[in-house]
Amino acid sequence: MKHYDIFCKIVDNFGDIGVCWRLARQLQAEHGLQVRLWIDDLSIAKQLIPALDITQQTQVIQNITIAAWRPDTVFNQAADVVIEAFGCELPPAYLALMQPETSWINLEYLSAEPWVEDFHARNSRRGNLTRHFFFPGFTAATGGLLREHDIVQKNQKIAGDQQLQHDFFQRLHLKNNASLKVSLFGYPHAPIHELLTALAGSNQSIDCYVPASSVLPKVAEFFGKQSIAAGEQLNYKNLSLHTLPFLSQADYDNLLAICDINFVRGEDSWVRAIWAGKPFIWQPYWQTEDTHITKLNAFIDLFYRDCDESAKQASYATHAAWTSDSMPPSVWQNYLNNLSALKAFTLQQTSALASLPNLATNLVIFIEKLHQNKI
Repeated sequence: MKHYDIFCKIVDNFGDIGVCWRLARQLQAEHGLQVRLWIDDLSIAKQLIPALDITQQTQVIQNITIAAWRPDTVFNQAADVVIEAFGCELPPAYLALMQPETSWINLEYLSAEPWVEDFHARNSRRGNLTRHFFFPGFTAATGGLLREHDIVQKNQKIAGDQQLQHDFFQRLHLKNNASLKVSLFGYPHAPIHELLTALAGSNQSIDCYVPASSVLPKVAEFFGKQSIAAGEQLNYKNLSLHTLPFLSQADYDNLLAICDINFVRGEDSWVRAIWAGKPFIWQPYWQTEDTHITKLNAFIDLFYRDCDESAKQASYATHAAWTSDSMPPSVWQNYLNNLSALKAFTLQQTSALASLPNLATNLVIFIEKLHQNKI
């Protein structure tokens, strides 16, 4: 059995560890691999992995060995397969242990830009080692998307089952109201105030669910409060806003599947919104020279290519507003006016993307081919 080491450097709170933790669990659960996950910030990781003991150097959780990656960490042996997540740079002491036959994978960030297909699976030499670049993506010519084998079915089940939804909200001490449901997870530089104003002025009642994150101070400011805590409900016009505790990955998947519209950010929640099969507005991680806008436009062009023109334009306008400093009520209302078409189209796209091989499976196949070529 091959041993996999995944190195994760937590740069932006939960995105990096979210992807790495999902990948580690899928490689172990669906492919029977021995996986060790090296994490450089256990205190942040603990929010996603509550059983984590941040005082321990190594521990086993859900059949995954989790190891603290510190500047003074002593490495004894390199794994057969080494996954360097998002170009985090492997520690020199670990690199020195790697052999020419070691499969070294640089797992790249997700992008829908056309050049990804050309660069996927390329490699570069580093001394006697070969580093292979593995690009997630939305087409068969890329590494695919991270997706457990049953996640779409699970999401569709809860999306269509009122009792499961009631049970979910009851655990959060909430009522399952007959209103439009919106989840909000974004970066704090988004036009939070303008969005909440637009939600409040909608032509229907809206319940907005905000998991604990960096946007809470902006939400508190909108309601004229110094701060807000998990469990609070705040009301203004047609908006009822509910602050939620930090959710487990499974509960966050449930929230996305239940809500009618999801605001998501970065990479992990973006992909989970796709598997939820519900309309979503994605906020990419901010980059200099508006590189994030290029990534956003590439995704919208690809994802909505065959969408009804009115719904497509509504999605373009809402995404553009959400990545600027303004969310005009007219843009939001137009999005709601096209919501029925966007619901049908998003579910169709979810099914189409779920028919492609998933990232973990593609990665295992890719590594097996590398191993065969080295024998």
